[in-house]
Amino acid sequence: MESVIERQSAEELPSLPKILDETFLGDVIYGLSQPQKQLPCKYFYDEVGSALFDQICNLEKYYLTRTELEIMNDSVGEISELMGRSCALIEFGSGSSLKTRLLLKKIPQLTAYIPIDISHQHLIKTAKSLFKDFPSVPIVPLTADFTSDITLPEVIDQVEKWVVYFPGSTIGNFTESEAKILLSKIASLVQRGGGLLIGIDLVKNREILESAYNDKRGITARFNLNLLARMKCDLNAEVNLDQFKHVAFYNPTEERIEMHLSSLSDQVIKVGDKIFKFKTGETIHTEKSHKYRIEKFEKMALTAGLTRIKYWTDKKGLFSVQYFEVC
Repeated sequence: MESVIERQSAEELPSLPKILDETFLGDVIYGLSQPQKQLPCKYFYDEVGSALFDQICNLEKYYLTRTELEIMNDSVGEISELMGRSCALIEFGSGSSLKTRLLLKKIPQLTAYIPIDISHQHLIKTAKSLFKDFPSVPIVPLTADFTSDITLPEVIDQVEKWVVYFPGSTIGNFTESEAKILLSKIASLVQRGGGLLIGIDLVKNREILESAYNDKRGITARFNLNLLARMKCDLNAEVNLDQFKHVAFYNPTEERIEMHLSSLSDQVIKVGDKIFKFKTGETIHTEKSHKYRIEKFEKMALTAGLTRIKYWTDKKGLFSVQYFEVC
């Protein structure tokens, strides 16, 4: 029997829904109205931001992508066995799907691969490449914010399990309470017997962490400042990018890296009919990246209904890939 999931051609992809500008506008106004001004890090990932992030992933000091790939390369056979045959793979924040290619090669009789990403143009580019390299895999790209409710395509074929793939330690961008809510949503999405394969960054030396988010070439700074550039382009915001600088540091109390944009002068940002005043040194908090301990993350996932089956780490203990099931 044929599945209702059908392979979409690259030419069809531009018709995918885009994230509404009204949502971006509302989030910006809300965030800049807070005592600690903030902007959601999900808005980093327009076409320019996604391309910059790809460059960050190749930086010498940015160990996360390289180390996670090492773990995946070493363990992909075992991971595919745990996922089982005829599973449907859903990827949250698929980006360039670099690590996913290992799974697409190894999982037998994959029912479908559903990459979900907030960057519409980047998703199109990646999907075109995947169509070419994996012609037998049913691929259904979705432009969406995975933190919101997601409607998945119906599948007629027998699916042994749904598995969410959530790489890159993106779960670290959420507070503990937010992460528990997202993990609970994943458990509800894949249902009993379903799985979650997730990458988490581990607590480590401050110098290693801060070097990863403060590269000498300034690519991370451009990535951070692109959030303001996107506000200018998409929302017609009045903001002087030259009067903000990138700041990233490790917060040991919260065990997380924080990224901020620090004002270099007393100034204002105007968005729509709203004016936001800044003092010299005042910051916009743009990203948090929590670092986890193995035992703490297991307990957190368990409260969301996910039982850890196995985990893998690199030899230096920098990063971990973990597999959970809804039991």
